[in-house]
Amino acid sequence: MSTPSRKHPTHRAFVVTERKGTDKGNWREIGAAWPHDDGKGFSIKLDAIPLTGEIVLREPTDKDKPDGAK
Repeated sequence: MSTPSRKHPTHRAFVVTERKGTDKGNWREIGAAWPHDDGKGFSIKLDAIPLTGEIVLREPTDKDKPDGAK
């Protein structure tokens, strides 16, 4: 498995579970992902493994990125 080559992850990992009574899900951040150097995959580090729901990878928004990160 490739080791992340960037200091900051390019994507955040969330588990999304159904929220009853609404069409929106409940999102909880559970980890992050870094692209492999060859651009053909990702290394994913999770702080939790969900038993239900789905895992979604999203690029962080500008407000989520550390100062100076691009």
